[in-house]
Amino acid sequence: MKVLSVNVGLPRKIVLDGRPVSTGIYKAPVDGRVKVGKLNLARDAQADLSVHGGPNKAVYAYPSEHYAYWQRELPGMELPWGAFGENLTIAGLLEDEARIGDCFRIGTAVLMITQPRLPCYKLGIRFSRSDMPDRFLASRRTGFYLAVVEEGELGQGDAIERISRDPNGISVAAVVRLHLERDHQDIRLLERALRSAALPSGWRKRFQRYIEEQQEVGKGQRFPGHETRQNRSGPHET
Repeated sequence: MKVLSVNVGLPRKIVLDGRPVSTGIYKAPVDGRVKVGKLNLARDAQADLSVHGGPNKAVYAYPSEHYAYWQRELPGMELPWGAFGENLTIAGLLEDEARIGDCFRIGTAVLMITQPRLPCYKLGIRFSRSDMPDRFLASRRTGFYLAVVEEGELGQGDAIERISRDPNGISVAAVVRLHLERDHQDIRLLERALRSAALPSGWRKRFQRYIEEQQEVGKGQRFPGHETRQNRSGPHET
């Protein structure tokens, strides 16, 4: 597992439907060592802090393996590293192996996986396609956010070393599946997600609501011993 590219960018103003919009979606690769702070990388920032950024979304990582899929889906479009707004374009760590609460040392920094990305309309701005946020989420190739446990610095080519696992950790792929498959929920997996202390409060409230909804209508499913599933349209999920 390693970092292929470190990408940063400051918010810029664009015009959307005749009105100005500020967005930090545009990231570009940088050379050398980059400082990792509690809220972001050096020379990087988010535009709307009500929904982006913060301690649980300090750094966004996206697997380079997904770029081949998007090249097929978006023929003719240039996709340089950082095209999806990620700070770290990585190799060797996909959503089915990336577990909430797992900690990694990258360079001298320690980062912890917190949640998948739920894209907003600004991803559509980046690709000049209003359908892009829906396509991105439906692909289940979401990447994931990380919190900064220990500040430090990192750079292109750094190894990604897993240094601890959350015993209650649930994979990023499974979190996405639980979010998308509202009509056939696995209550046991939802309960497991709630036991992960690293899962942010917004996700915890959402999953608690899902459990209550399923219990109310009597549709909750419990699948003993089976928390792994193959999804034909996206990455393997656990």
